[in-house]
Amino acid sequence: MKWSEQAWLSIEPIYESILQMPFIQELTNGSLALEKFQYYLMQDSIYLEHFGRALAIVGARANNIPDMLSFFRFAETTIIVENALHESYFKDFGIVAKDSIQPACHHYTHFLRSNATMEAVEVAMAAVLPCFWIYKAVGDYIYQHQKAGDNPYQKWINTYAGEEFGIAVKSAISICDNNAAQTTVAIQEKMTEAFIMSARLEYDFWEAAYINRRWR
Repeated sequence: MKWSEQAWLSIEPIYESILQMPFIQELTNGSLALEKFQYYLMQDSIYLEHFGRALAIVGARANNIPDMLSFFRFAETTIIVENALHESYFKDFGIVAKDSIQPACHHYTHFLRSNATMEAVEVAMAAVLPCFWIYKAVGDYIYQHQKAGDNPYQKWINTYAGEEFGIAVKSAISICDNNAAQTTVAIQEKMTEAFIMSARLEYDFWEAAYINRRWR
């Protein structure tokens, strides 16, 4: 069994919990309150900036040139998406200014950047993988289960259920598998630990948007 297959099995309960979250269920049927989605978009914009930097760091530390180039491309795409949030989604959903970073986003981005800089590069690759893989899986789920009719969040849904994003996800999974196959069992275990933690932080990110969690 490939590392990625084992890793996904380890987060299946987390993933199933994500699918049942009110945020995801209401996003699917289009009933999610606008202010909850606005909170999510503003925090996601901040997250993507840090995520892009983490991807670039991982690319610089990659063990070979193909992996390096792939992660640089991931970073570039992330920055493009972040800019699109400002130019399109923010306008579409009535956001006029960025929010300050809130606890869930702060925790997640610092976890990724600390892994990108301080852990083995294989562990760093595993830490950033859930943002690719879980988003694609959730995007596909929403696309397949959404009700007929106008969904105000359709553009966002189409982004993560799209074929182009799916290609990037498959590439990221493949890179992790190839690197896991060439490292030690101890590093593989740390890869799985990082993968699980990032999956938990994905859940926390959406929950924070739903309950408007802010610094006290």
